[in-house]
Amino acid sequence: MTAASPRIHFVTGRLAEHSLVQVLERLAPRAGFSWTVQVMPITVASLMTTPWIAKRLAVPEGTTRVLIPGGCQGPLDAVAHATDVPVDRGPEDLRALDEFFGQERPALEGYGRHDIEIIAEINHAPRMASADLLAEARRLVAAGADRIDVGCDPGACWAGVGDAVAMLVAEGCRVSIDSFDPREVERATRAGASLVLSVNSSNVAAAADWGCEVVAVPDVPDSLAGFDATIEALDRAGVPCRLDPVLEPIGFGFAASLGRYLDVRRRYPKAEMMMGIGNLTELTDVDSAGVNVMLIGFCQETGIRSVLTTEVIHWARSSVRECAMARTLAWHAVTHRTLPKHVEPGLVTLRSGRPREHGHDALERLAAAIRDPNFRVFAEGSMIHVVGAGLHLQSADPFALFDALGKAGRRDIDPSHAFYLGYEMAKAVTALTLGKDYRQDQPLDWGHLTRAEIGHGPSRAAARVARTAGLDGASGGHEPTNDA
Repeated sequence: MTAASPRIHFVTGRLAEHSLVQVLERLAPRAGFSWTVQVMPITVASLMTTPWIAKRLAVPEGTTRVLIPGGCQGPLDAVAHATDVPVDRGPEDLRALDEFFGQERPALEGYGRHDIEIIAEINHAPRMASADLLAEARRLVAAGADRIDVGCDPGACWAGVGDAVAMLVAEGCRVSIDSFDPREVERATRAGASLVLSVNSSNVAAAADWGCEVVAVPDVPDSLAGFDATIEALDRAGVPCRLDPVLEPIGFGFAASLGRYLDVRRRYPKAEMMMGIGNLTELTDVDSAGVNVMLIGFCQETGIRSVLTTEVIHWARSSVRECAMARTLAWHAVTHRTLPKHVEPGLVTLRSGRPREHGHDALERLAAAIRDPNFRVFAEGSMIHVVGAGLHLQSADPFALFDALGKAGRRDIDPSHAFYLGYEMAKAVTALTLGKDYRQDQPLDWGHLTRAEIGHGPSRAAARVARTAGLDGASGGHEPTNDA
């Protein structure tokens, strides 16, 4: 760093301090500046205002520039009056500092690592044909499952459990057996099952005969009754085990059950633990992604290295895939002490990113520049916009827009073109309803659930017009076969 190099004073909050320092240590040598960081007495940096910062700002000697977070509200003059060096706003997200300083953002270091095992249960396995059981196991493994849990039906001993487990083991699956019946468990472990769910005082005496790891659970979850006795019995018999205090559904002791996991971790600091997170996703009327992320985050912080989930209820049919992404996100956040934000877009399925808007004036310029007969569809400002040659129509009602096209003298819309416009405007309404970003001829962003758009043959001429008008990213739209 030369004597003439800029010296930048960064202002932040307590929560972002560690992440900011990590970014600056990597970025500053490449971008050619030295730096200092002032951590303000506030947790979230974006809650600061410029007058509030000005009262607390302490600029080191030799500073050539002050940079405050982009999310801070208020005029920059308020900060500038507190120092004699230039003051600027940086990006709202500190991960964008690379681009802010003209550098390429590097790949997230080590992203993709994880240390939580996903156990995916196939419920009511005895009722399934062998081919269906195998197909479901393959689907779950492809989604990210590390182990297939064969769920047995209580009250009956499944004679075919050994054959089912042997089939899955031959497929290359790691298998667990979910049963309290020692007869079922014995057949399953002989066939290759390497984990037993679950063991308490009712079957702990048989555990030494199975020759594999087991999951210890309480006799009575809400009091941990019998839990310590089961753990001690397994320890005496030399049976390796994971501890599961049992997660309870909301309304049946959910908060208290989380407390029991913390209590068990304190009392058994080195023990392996498991959490059955399906008890919440399957039994709560809510999309499963957010629930899975929160519970995986809890597990990551408390050292719970395996989770059991299932995909029975419709709103949880992508739980295994969500858990696979969530464990990577949680590992990265906890290991690097950085917020799990703007890292894994695949887990944001409903809202996606902030919509980008061109603005009314830009759409007017586009309408004036268009010469071809194609339409461009936009969704912004709570309205659907249809833009064509010399034409800019807007409404929240797609039916009203289509009627307005007729009144504007556009009689060249054949059935194919009408169907296309209806399809695009339906997508636009969905985008406006959910606050999503809409791009014509592109799929809406549903995170990991996004499906590729079926091509409609966008107009190259229209795309050129959009670029000429300064609207890169405005897709060209459909070329009707009968347009003149």
